[in-house]
Amino acid sequence: MIRCLITDGSASRDAPRWLEHLVRWVGQGVELVQIRERNLSARDLAELTRRVLAICQHRTKVLVNDRADVAIACGADGVHLRDGTAVNKFGRPAFLISASCHDPAVAARFAAADYVLLGPIFSPLSKAFEGPPLGTGAIREFTHASSVPVLALGGITVQNAAACIEAGAAGVAGITYFE
Repeated sequence: MIRCLITDGSASRDAPRWLEHLVRWVGQGVELVQIRERNLSARDLAELTRRVLAICQHRTKVLVNDRADVAIACGADGVHLRDGTAVNKFGRPAFLISASCHDPAVAARFAAADYVLLGPIFSPLSKAFEGPPLGTGAIREFTHASSVPVLALGGITVQNAAACIEAGAAGVAGITYFE
């Protein structure tokens, strides 16, 4: 099972706690880290990305949220695209792309992605989301329509992660799953 730790946006408020949390999960073998720190300037995000890369030391893949320029400049493994509308490899075949999807009916749009974060599968625990959760049936629907690995997102807990895997997810992604 692939585990994708999404950072919670607190690096700018409490960097020591944030880095301690990251070190713990990297030590436990988390496979992907998605740096989701929207309040940081490009310069601060680049500095943070370099620190994360030093912690991960190629054991854990590092993706930068929405900033391919920062990811490429820092040598990160890839980028996560929130809207998923412009999935491309930026001229770098080994560059990983993950993208958010909230509707399994549009699975074909994500054919160029390496991973799709599909959600919310359950009611999100870290933020408000309008509308009902998709449920595990959305994972089945997406995996039948696409060969791109799905990471279940939204309300994922240790207790419900197995249901996501049983439905066809390659793994889970989230913030509160990793608290």
